[in-house]
Amino acid sequence: MVALDYAEAKQADSLVRSLEGIPCYLKVGMQLFYSAGPAFVQMLKEKGYNVFLDLKMHDIPNTVKGGAESITKLGVDMFNVHVAGGKQMMEAAMEGVDKALQATSGPKPIVIGVTQLTSTSQAVMNEEIGIEGTVEDAVIRYARLTQAAGLQGVVASPLEVVRLKETCGSGFVTVTPGIRPAGADIGDQSRVMTPVQAFAQGTDYIVIGRPITAAPDPRAALEAIIASVEGL
Repeated sequence: MVALDYAEAKQADSLVRSLEGIPCYLKVGMQLFYSAGPAFVQMLKEKGYNVFLDLKMHDIPNTVKGGAESITKLGVDMFNVHVAGGKQMMEAAMEGVDKALQATSGPKPIVIGVTQLTSTSQAVMNEEIGIEGTVEDAVIRYARLTQAAGLQGVVASPLEVVRLKETCGSGFVTVTPGIRPAGADIGDQSRVMTPVQAFAQGTDYIVIGRPITAAPDPRAALEAIIASVEGL
């Protein structure tokens, strides 16, 4: 998954054109979606891309239900909610998906829960957020709640993938940001792995942003990453 971490559609569209023909997901996050809106997502779908809409919905259940309904009608392939909103909120999201599918012939999106951000260290989680224990234990607890609510998987760091698969089953989807090719700057991430390491852990999807989008030649950077994991 290539993270389109841009402020405007024009910038993102330039990258999309440069990657044309390479099969990959495109991840649209808050900044780009709030700037370019649903029309940009629809454009990506018209070009044949799989789209992960990364808005991390976290609100009262009825609001999230409505948001999930609207997102599903856009035809995205994946979107997420924040597990911290609780089981009822996540169940409401799935109700929104089902309601949208009654009115449209589009695909059913994969809905995943955000456990702990890859920028969250244990110290931040314990001392600032107020959750005790290790980050891994918190992620596993959230993953169990996600599965109980009927979601298909979670966003988590690659460091937690093995335990997630052991706990929730091999079919439980894991999407792992915090991926940095060997030698790349880790930026604001705290819990990272290389693409090869992440897939070796058994993850289903990896998310990579700046090592591709900020590269002098983004297409070459993505092709190099793909070549590094071929045959795993």
